[in-house]
Amino acid sequence: MAMIGVASCWFNTLAGAGTGTSRSSQRLFSSSSSAATRLVIPKAATQNLNQNQHPKKKKRVPNKSSPEKEANIQKLSRRSRDENQYSNADDQNGVRNAEQPQSTAFKSFGTQRKNAKGFMGTLKDQQAETAQIQDASFLNAVVKVYCTHTAPDYSLPWQKQRQYTSTGSAFMIGDGKLLTNAHCVEHNTQVKVKKRGDDTKYVAKVLAKGMECDIALLSVENEKFWKGAEPLQFGHLPRLQDPVTVVGYPLGGDTISVTKGVVSRIEVTSYAHGSAELLGIQIDAAINPGNSGGPAFNDQGECIGVAFQVYRSDDTENIGYVIPTTVVSHFLDDYERNGKYTGFPSLGILLQKLENPALRACLKVPSNEGVLVRRVEPTAGASKVLKEGDVIVSFDGVDVGSEGTVPFRSTERIAFRYLISQKFTGDIAELGIIRAGVSMKVQTAMNPRVHLVPYHIEGGQPSYLIVAGLVFTPLSEPLIDEECEDSIGLKLLTKARYSMARFKGEQIVILSQVLANEVNIGYEDMSNEQVLKFNGTRIKNIHHLAHLVDLCKDKYLVFEFEDNYLAVLEREASSKASSCILKDYGIPSERSSDLLEPYIDPIGENQVIEHHDLGDSPVTNSDFGSDGLQWA
Repeated sequence: MAMIGVASCWFNTLAGAGTGTSRSSQRLFSSSSSAATRLVIPKAATQNLNQNQHPKKKKRVPNKSSPEKEANIQKLSRRSRDENQYSNADDQNGVRNAEQPQSTAFKSFGTQRKNAKGFMGTLKDQQAETAQIQDASFLNAVVKVYCTHTAPDYSLPWQKQRQYTSTGSAFMIGDGKLLTNAHCVEHNTQVKVKKRGDDTKYVAKVLAKGMECDIALLSVENEKFWKGAEPLQFGHLPRLQDPVTVVGYPLGGDTISVTKGVVSRIEVTSYAHGSAELLGIQIDAAINPGNSGGPAFNDQGECIGVAFQVYRSDDTENIGYVIPTTVVSHFLDDYERNGKYTGFPSLGILLQKLENPALRACLKVPSNEGVLVRRVEPTAGASKVLKEGDVIVSFDGVDVGSEGTVPFRSTERIAFRYLISQKFTGDIAELGIIRAGVSMKVQTAMNPRVHLVPYHIEGGQPSYLIVAGLVFTPLSEPLIDEECEDSIGLKLLTKARYSMARFKGEQIVILSQVLANEVNIGYEDMSNEQVLKFNGTRIKNIHHLAHLVDLCKDKYLVFEFEDNYLAVLEREASSKASSCILKDYGIPSERSSDLLEPYIDPIGENQVIEHHDLGDSPVTNSDFGSDGLQWA
């Protein structure tokens, strides 16, 4: 069983507030399986030690110069300092005796030397390297984040959940600002930061949060915090096997932590917190709870990204992910352009690969290129220029392959979505398409994708409306997570995963629960049912429902639910019972504050929206499909 989790914040749930003693139950932000820890000496290490105790005498072969050996020496000179150290552990010329076993007991020092003098030399090199890391100035730019969270209660949307705290990492980027992960400061009520070697915590302000890219921008106004501070410098996108150092404040202690590894993979990756598909760097350096928001460095001390999640599976280990500087730069540029985070744009189209030759021939695609448009979201700008059956063969002049990939750097290829993520909201993209065998160019505006069931609630607090004890609220992914999938029901889950928004502002409004009262007798057991119509009018969103209820002058309030279920209330009796119900259940208001604003119809009163049945989209709301289908 595999799981990608936002693995790097450590939470303390506050209990017994005000009692003088706080009991704290610690939990990971993402669930993980616990296992007993034990120290084991590998068999290979034991065998190597035994062989080293009784070494075999070998006939020494004189060194002879050869073209092959000279080539090896020249090749070694182009390696990094660490690689040279390991390669030269047995021989000054870099030629390693393959028959001599390497003891894993001293693996961190490279291959053991036979003589004590050589081993001590290697040990001194390691101590010098450790001292360099310890004294490196870039470590002082990494700070510890202390956040107090108060998340909404999506099942009881008029109140908040119990307060809890978490710790994470952040780093200075100049101009009085810091970067961290969005999940480290989500639903924050207070954020504080502490520098390395300092015992003072400074209050920080959250300037912007990018939920999709899991990045947050902080500022600290206290000038003492910035005294002697040096911001980090961003580096370029690394190459495979480049060394990487992750710095932060994970579990296991209060001081700064440093782990080292290499770059394992660079590709478009699923971001667990925002459910987006953006460029990511996979590394094998340890990323633990508390590392979230901490920087990852190359061997020049430049920041190449932000640690943010890990991949957990019974079959894998040491798979961590870093947000690359290309995504970070996009976030910062977006904030500078608009004064806020507007998001990563999307074409809003469902694509199918064109690997099959017969499929390409049927679509009159002359070469092994392009992806087939299977569906266009009505809310996407591309809906004005693209049709189902079009084949996209280029994006801004870059050819798109039949597997949905485009050239990346010199010898690599990457998912087509990478090019889309380089755009900003409002940018224009030029698409090369083949329609019924005819090649043409079209242009479309780029905008963020509109989700019918959102992954995050704007403003933090969910909307709600209470009518005679009937609690209505929009369906959202946080509500599904809180209620559990079993209580939500298969039909609502299917709609959440498979349906598309027909217009911006559309919501799935559900009856969350019924607050029992004489006026709603017979409906007490209703919960998590989608309401489709009110007094014969189809509901567009929660604000529309509140507007219809306010305008109603009929004797009865008639709610039509999924599966043809009907709930009818007497209007005057409902109005009289409302205040009593609110008092009995300790609810401050019958509706959320956003529903007090004047209602604005998102599509116009006279415009008719075509109704689509369940299963309108063959893939989930996430950007990954199946059977060769994917969102872009």
